[in-house]
Amino acid sequence: MEVIKISPRGYCYGVVDALNIARKAAKDASLPRPIHIIGQIIHNRHAIEELSSMGVVTVDGPDRLSILENIQEGTAIFTAHGVSPDVKRRAQERGLYCIDATCPDVTVTHDLVKDLVAKGYYVIYIGKKGHPEPEGVIGEVPGHISLVETEADVDALALSEEQLQKLAVSTQTTLSLWDTHRVIQHIKTKYPQTEVYVDICRATQTRQEAVADQARGADLTVVVGDPRSNNTNRLVQVSEEKAGVPAVRIEDLSQLDLSLLKGKHKIAVTAGASTPSQITRAVIRFLEEYQPDQIEEPSNV
Repeated sequence: MEVIKISPRGYCYGVVDALNIARKAAKDASLPRPIHIIGQIIHNRHAIEELSSMGVVTVDGPDRLSILENIQEGTAIFTAHGVSPDVKRRAQERGLYCIDATCPDVTVTHDLVKDLVAKGYYVIYIGKKGHPEPEGVIGEVPGHISLVETEADVDALALSEEQLQKLAVSTQTTLSLWDTHRVIQHIKTKYPQTEVYVDICRATQTRQEAVADQARGADLTVVVGDPRSNNTNRLVQVSEEKAGVPAVRIEDLSQLDLSLLKGKHKIAVTAGASTPSQITRAVIRFLEEYQPDQIEEPSNV
């Protein structure tokens, strides 16, 4: 089987930093125990299981404040997605030792929306509903920001005359470049006075652009990553919509359906920014050795 190993793919520097922070904390005997991560440090089950084996407890839930109510003592690590000031304040009030693993690119967005609001702007924030990153950003300036995901969400906004005077757009860092620009154009058409600040991180951009360019001509794109990873799911969309290649997302090699390979000769492989490299390498290795008449199921060995 011919395999197109799309590059760049996999871990970005923000993910690597967050994991290293959590690993270092797990090995630091001086830190108060137990060590909890408030939410998923990154959206990848394998990475979370690794930290669990080191004694780090992941506590997830609908919002970060509610998670904290179940933690009585020890150390709290804030995930790469960032948290709101209220979450940091509540953790300190509960006497927890706090470690911030927020991705630097996400921190830039936090600082941007605070600065914009301080200058009198109302912010329209393009992001994924239910994702922890918008939760943290919106928590920086509650009452001065609205979350939108689609053009329909923009049309549903009910902005006051005062808010319309100074409008700005900011974005979640892990969105689709093309979807985001489409929503921005809709906003600009409806509110021409809007100032635009696109905060999609460079790692997300380059991985999407690589799929759009390098997957062309493949019979199928295999995207390796966790179902909760927004940037992973966007890579599937990019392959289908921009490269014109059908795509499938798998968490690891055990989820690869061999029936999808029937009649295929060239497979492109990429991975989300929170996917461990060894998981993607196992998929690539299997596909490179795969024969069209092979019938045995793949494993992660």
